[in-house]
Amino acid sequence: MSKAPWRLQQRGLKLLILGMMLVWAVASYAMPGSASRTEEEQKTIDLYKRVNNSVVFITTRSYVVDPFAFFDEVKPQEGTGTGTVIDVQRGIVITNLHVIESALQSGGSVEIMLSTGQSSKASLIGYDPESDIAALRVKDLPKGMIGIPYGDSSSLEVGQRVLAIGNPFGLYRSLTAGIVSSLDRTMKTPRGAVLKDLIQTDAAINPGNSGGPLLDADGRLIGINTAILSQSGDSAGVGFAVPINSIKRILPELIETGKVRRPRMGWQLVDTDQGPMVLRTQPQGVAEQGGIKPIEKMFSSGGFVRGFRRDIESADLVYKVNGERVRTRDEIEDTIRKMARSQPVRLTLRTGGIYGREREISIVPVWE
Repeated sequence: MSKAPWRLQQRGLKLLILGMMLVWAVASYAMPGSASRTEEEQKTIDLYKRVNNSVVFITTRSYVVDPFAFFDEVKPQEGTGTGTVIDVQRGIVITNLHVIESALQSGGSVEIMLSTGQSSKASLIGYDPESDIAALRVKDLPKGMIGIPYGDSSSLEVGQRVLAIGNPFGLYRSLTAGIVSSLDRTMKTPRGAVLKDLIQTDAAINPGNSGGPLLDADGRLIGINTAILSQSGDSAGVGFAVPINSIKRILPELIETGKVRRPRMGWQLVDTDQGPMVLRTQPQGVAEQGGIKPIEKMFSSGGFVRGFRRDIESADLVYKVNGERVRTRDEIEDTIRKMARSQPVRLTLRTGGIYGREREISIVPVWE
């Protein structure tokens, strides 16, 4: 019997199988949702679907005087940013103060657009310049919307995966991903406020992202994106977020009273090679009344302030706060800032520097 028909049958069978495989591959490629995804990809997709509706688009309208006009013509200007819904029942949205600041200063307006396309005017609840956070109220949030649940920013580790959602360059509800690059960063805002304990991330953050959420891998809110470090103004892989634990500490008071009070010691500290020393004290302030001696003492003549005299040998170095050794003024300020109200600050002072005579005093800060 000739082998040719058998070979033809084998070849035909191979072609048939190959054709079926090709058809299956084309069909699989064309079918929506059939492409294979990693477990991590699917988790990110599900996370975005769950929380992106809680990210809102903020448009501000402010009014500025045209410096080139003859008659001080006032022109409207628009700005954009992002907001994060944290309480649906009360309609509370938080964002950065710098997102809405120009509108506040010029008597302008703040408008919020939801994921449904619905737009409404937002009213200001309060703001805190020292954390660059503002709280807004929006009426009649849609049913089914959820506030993003809080995470714990104190448990973050460098290298941990994070995600950011915002409106960079007006591109609505964009998602970017990255890691925590560093923690406890400090930076100065254009208005001179010093933001502390910031989260640094390489997740792309651009103009328009400010006020949007920084999320952990489970979709919990761990920070509010606030700034970028860039020469061009675009993302350079260095972004910063205000940690949510810092926001949670001030939010109840901010919502209730519209502002945040902080402890004031009535002194100005300066870091030296021996440690933090008191440079000046506020007249009649709690530090002066407590007997703290500064480096520079005010003197006057004929009822007019003439200047300051320096006397380092009798000035106080702050050696410990509440029994804990401190080495910088930031450590002192952070310790006092985290204390309960009405709690006295126990200071261990050394006159003239680290080798000077030691004494201990207690002072109750003024909260304002």
